[in-house]
Amino acid sequence: MQPQNLPFSPAALDAFVGLIGEAAWEGRIAEIGERAKTGPRSGKTIRQRHGLELAIERLRGPLTRAPLVAEQRAAQLAAEAVALHRRLGMDGKVRLRRRLCSALSTDNTLVPLFHLLRTAALQRRRGFDVAFASLEAGAVHDLLISGGSFHAEVACDVVSAEEGRLVHRAAWADLMDLVEGELRKWLTANPGRHLLKITVRSALRGAAGAGSAVHQRIRHLLDTRRQHDDEVAGLRLEPLSLAQPTDEGNLLTSLRNEFGPEAHLAVIAHGASLLVVAARSGRIDEVGVALRERLTDIAPRRLTGQQPGILAMFLEDTDRGEWRGLRERLELEGEARQFLAGTSGRRVIAVTCTSRFELFGAREAAEDGEVRFRNSAHPAARCAALAPAVLSSV
Repeated sequence: MQPQNLPFSPAALDAFVGLIGEAAWEGRIAEIGERAKTGPRSGKTIRQRHGLELAIERLRGPLTRAPLVAEQRAAQLAAEAVALHRRLGMDGKVRLRRRLCSALSTDNTLVPLFHLLRTAALQRRRGFDVAFASLEAGAVHDLLISGGSFHAEVACDVVSAEEGRLVHRAAWADLMDLVEGELRKWLTANPGRHLLKITVRSALRGAAGAGSAVHQRIRHLLDTRRQHDDEVAGLRLEPLSLAQPTDEGNLLTSLRNEFGPEAHLAVIAHGASLLVVAARSGRIDEVGVALRERLTDIAPRRLTGQQPGILAMFLEDTDRGEWRGLRERLELEGEARQFLAGTSGRRVIAVTCTSRFELFGAREAAEDGEVRFRNSAHPAARCAALAPAVLSSV
């Protein structure tokens, strides 16, 4: 039996699963569990990617600890989905269930739907009336918000930070799981403190292709201990000069400070011996560029231009340091404003950006729940009624 006074409704979670079907839900949770067994690093990536589903499933069972804030947020959004389903007409219910089924298939997640629900809740808290235009009427935009006599269309979309990286973090996790046994065997035969530096020059998006090529070059380097450099990757093996940290957490912090936020890191330990693998892309990550390209692609398709349009973007697959850095370096602002100044941005009154840190209520979350960039050239840019939704936050 669940304890009383929980910060979420167990009945709402059961009702949420009921929208999908118990068998389909259990099958999806089992599938995620099997995929997470592929390796320690790739398994962690998969569990993070499907954190919403796993949080809901954990809260449905007997609780062995108090629910985390992130888990409570997941439960609240699941309850929002149930409440929305009850309000929708027949066609809207069909569309919502279709989205849920899509979210729980292949490599999809609940993030797009929950981003939509959170965006709607955010606008309601700001005093707007919110209609789910895409679900209720099949509109190309997701929401229609109203403030006084003014209206704005809101299109919610998700863009992965991986699209701006030459080396995908998921692919890096797969590669390190693949080679860890060989690295550990080599470290056993070569005790000491070693650093393997890798510069990846060919797009790494999976264990096959460039991933397999990098794997072969790592093998060759370990066998010969000779520096390797070609169009796929540059590899160099040298002593690790970093001071010995007291624990793994401090080690990773020191490595991150040493190699920077864009580095891909792995640590192999055997007794007192240590092998650190530090990989960098052959070019700077272009996450902001990926955002701008996505904005340019969806603006003409997701907004009618008949009313001011807001593009509410969710940046997926980013970590704490990267999300903070993108905001502090104004990379998101620069690319968003470049988009707004172009032809495709004319119908857009504002671009907003959010991430899992806002979705889950983490301390790295942006103030006011999102980062906003107003298009000052839009005719309705100075409309006071729309200001809470469009006024720039930086």
